[in-house]
Amino acid sequence: MSNGDPNNPYGQQPGGQQPGGQPGYGYPQQAPQGVPQQGYGYPAAPPVPQFGAAGFGGGPLEMPGGVKAARVMLYVIGGLQLIGAILFVLSAVAVNAAKNDPTLQEDVQFQQLADYSGGALWGLSVLVLLWGVLAVFLAVKFGKGGNGIRITAIVFGSITALLGIYPFIVVGLVHTVLAILVIVFVARADGSAWFNRQQQPQY
Repeated sequence: MSNGDPNNPYGQQPGGQQPGGQPGYGYPQQAPQGVPQQGYGYPAAPPVPQFGAAGFGGGPLEMPGGVKAARVMLYVIGGLQLIGAILFVLSAVAVNAAKNDPTLQEDVQFQQLADYSGGALWGLSVLVLLWGVLAVFLAVKFGKGGNGIRITAIVFGSITALLGIYPFIVVGLVHTVLAILVIVFVARADGSAWFNRQQQPQY
């Protein structure tokens, strides 16, 4: 059988392929439009998912410097609260000892004042100690706490700053300065990013 005229485009061509991509004529089979061409080698890798700039879901992986500073200040406030609680306890003990002094047993006004002062000092001791425990608790939670810890720290700092101004302005000035700094560092953009970051799953 003859292969036909080589100049005839409709004739059978060597290689056994047909026009239009059919086997047996001269045109190669074409992939449909929109289908990617398959080449040699390994297939293309799947697209890499996009994460945040520093971790899964976005947010910093390391605690920012300002948040670390606020954490230290909370520990300092907790230590100062402990010292204050000890001083209040010693004052309450001293008032109780004076109340039991035999030379003052007959002084009714002093006894009434001692009762009132002693009870107030014991109550303040407990409140001051609990406030210090809260400061330490917040500092500990800075590592894994979310936005709720951030808001609580801001509220804690606001109340501490106000109490440092009045009524404890003499001994509370340091508390006021530290509390204001805690609010500033926690409320900044990097602090917000830290507390609002997506937490890693725990296994």
